[in-house]
Amino acid sequence: MDAEDLLAAEFEEHRERLTAVAHRLLGSRAEAEDAVQEAWLRVSRADSSEVDNFAGWLTTIVARVSLNQLRSRTTRREEPLDDGPHLHAVPDPADEAVLADSVGLALLAVLDTLTPAERLAFVLHDLFDVPFEEIAPIVDRSPAAARQLASRARRRVRGAEPKDDTARKREVVTAFLAASKDGDFGALLELLHPEAVLRYDTAAAQMGSAEDLRGADAVARFLSGKARAARLVLVDGAPGWVWSLRGEPQVVFAFTIDDDLVTGIEIIGDKERVSGFAIESLPQR
Repeated sequence: MDAEDLLAAEFEEHRERLTAVAHRLLGSRAEAEDAVQEAWLRVSRADSSEVDNFAGWLTTIVARVSLNQLRSRTTRREEPLDDGPHLHAVPDPADEAVLADSVGLALLAVLDTLTPAERLAFVLHDLFDVPFEEIAPIVDRSPAAARQLASRARRRVRGAEPKDDTARKREVVTAFLAASKDGDFGALLELLHPEAVLRYDTAAAQMGSAEDLRGADAVARFLSGKARAARLVLVDGAPGWVWSLRGEPQVVFAFTIDDDLVTGIEIIGDKERVSGFAIESLPQR
């Protein structure tokens, strides 16, 4: 078996997964198969002798081909209607049923509302565990920007699913606490609104806290790794954090959340205000 036959055989071993990736990106089995075939043509003409991660390399090529197709769709939708007839693929109901079964109805409905880059970042990362470092060059972004693309898409998907508003806010505050404890700067950025503000009352400021902070980057840098002693609680029924000393609450972190993003954090150290809160412990993760 010569080198070309070996390459073809190895490609065939990955074809099923590559088709699954393209199918979820494009929403059409026929288009997915075309994308995989186009990927094979590119692979057959490329030098793969120095490729360390063959599966990852193939996924990247299929993703690039699929992204081009998604962008082509967007361009066609923006063309004026009087420029002539337009051909649009008619979805196969059976094909849509298979895809809906594999990714969920809410996700299927919202995928078409995403930009091509958002769709690719979300599908590759959330459905196929592709690292943002590998997604970034595909969409011509930095890893942090690719993470933001997936985060925006994820919020759209969550918004399509009916869920109690309090429960959703609790999920955000819980995730924010975990990211702060772990020092996960990227995860903190995902959960913060770009114009997020962190404020202190006078008592908290006198404890040695920094001045008020504005912007997701500044807030994330300050809180990264800083909440190891904080606990997840309900503060007057709203999810928040508390820092205690010998079992007595000393500082409360109150969150303002809009569209699943933290837009504001108030750090409250005034003893009278803190003692007036109804603080209820929640299971810690």
